[in-house]
Amino acid sequence: MVKYYYNISQGEKILQLFFAITVLFSSSLYAQQEKQYIRQGNRAYDKARFTDSETYYRKATDKNKNSSDAIFNIGDALYKQKKYGDASKQFMDNINMVEDRDKKSGAMYNLGNSFLKADSVEKSIDAYKGSLKLNPDNPHAKYNLAYAQDLLRKQQQQKQQQQQNKDKQDKNKDKNKKDQNKDNDKKDQQKNDKQNQDQQKPQDQQGMTKDDAQRLLNALANEEKEVQEKVKLAKAAKERVRTVKNW
Repeated sequence: MVKYYYNISQGEKILQLFFAITVLFSSSLYAQQEKQYIRQGNRAYDKARFTDSETYYRKATDKNKNSSDAIFNIGDALYKQKKYGDASKQFMDNINMVEDRDKKSGAMYNLGNSFLKADSVEKSIDAYKGSLKLNPDNPHAKYNLAYAQDLLRKQQQQKQQQQQNKDKQDKNKDKNKKDQNKDNDKKDQQKNDKQNQDQQKPQDQQGMTKDDAQRLLNALANEEKEVQEKVKLAKAAKERVRTVKNW
C-alpha cells in the first residue's frame, strides 16, 4: 500500500510558530487592555463619575465581549445614572454568563434593585428570591424582599380601594342620571298638562289683553243698562193702561 506523507518545511514551521505566538500575544494584549479599562472604570465609579465609568467598561467589552465583570459593572454604572431598564438588561446578561453561585446571586440581587426602582415590584420579588436561593445568607436580599412584598401588598390594597371608589362613583352617576331623567319627565308632564288646560279654556279668553277685558265689561254694562231702561218703559206703559177706565 502506498502512503503519502506531507512534509512540512522548516520555513512553514517557523510561520506556524510565529502565528501561534502572535495569537497568544494578541490575546494577552487584549486581556491586559480589558483589565486596564475595567480598572479605569472602577476609579471613575469610585469618584461618582458614573458616565465615564460606563464608557470605560464598554471599552473593556470591546476588547472582550464575554467579559462578565465588565458587563456587571456596566449595569452598576447605569443603575447609578437611574437608567434602571438598561441596567436590568446588563444584569440579566451577566446572570446568563456566570456560573459562580456568589456572582450569580449578586447579579440577581442587583437585578431586583433595578426592577424595584423601575416600579416592577413583582419582578423584583422574583429576583430577590432567586438571589436568596443561591445565597440564603444575604441580609440585604432578605430585607429588600420583605420590603418589596410589603410594598406590593399596599399597592394591591390601594388599587382595590380605588376600584371600589370608582364603582361607587359610577353608581352615584347612574343614580343622578336617573333622578335627572325623572325630573325632566316631570317637567315635560307639567308642560303637557298646562298645554292641555290652555286648550280647554274658552277661545275668547285666550290671548285676551287688559284693554280687551275692559271693553268687554263696558259692553256688558251698557247692554244691562239698555235692558233696565226697556224694563222701566214697559212698566210705565202698563201703569198707564191700568188708569184708563171705560165709562
